[in-house]
Amino acid sequence: MILGVHHAAISTHDIERLIGFYTEVLGFELVHRQSWTADAEVQNALLGASGSAAQLAMLRHRNCYLELFQFEAPAPERRSPHQRLFGAGLTHLCLAVQDLDAEYERLRQKGVAFHSSPLPRPTFNAVYGHDPDGNVVELLELYDASHPFAAHWPVPE
Repeated sequence: MILGVHHAAISTHDIERLIGFYTEVLGFELVHRQSWTADAEVQNALLGASGSAAQLAMLRHRNCYLELFQFEAPAPERRSPHQRLFGAGLTHLCLAVQDLDAEYERLRQKGVAFHSSPLPRPTFNAVYGHDPDGNVVELLELYDASHPFAAHWPVPE
C-alpha cells in the first residue's frame, strides 16, 4: 500500500550551495548528512551502479523532504537549464505558501530569479523561479477550498 510521496531528490555539483539555499532562503531544516565511497555495496546496489561515491543531505520543511546528492563518481553530467520545464522527466518542485506576493518579494530580494511576477487566478496564485542550480521551484498559494489541489491543504477562510 502506497502511503504518499516521502521526498524528491536533486543531484547537484555543489551540495553546500544548495543546502544553504534551501535552508537559509526557503526555510528547510537539515536533518541528515552522509557520504559513501566507491566500495559501498548497499548504495551501489540501490543505485544500480558500481563504484559510486557521493555526499547526501536530507532536508525537511514540515511534511516535505528534499534529498540532495553530490556525486563524485561516476562524474555527473551537466544538464541544460532549458529542459527543466519542457523536457521529459521531473520538471519542478512546488512549495505551498501563504501570502505568495510577500514570499515572492522576499525571495526576489534574496536574489531568486523568477520567470514572471505572480499571476493570480480565481482559486490560486503561482509563480515559477529557480534555485542556484537552475532547478525550477514553483510557489503556489491556494485560496479557494473548491480548488482540486486544496483537498489536503489548509486554505485560509
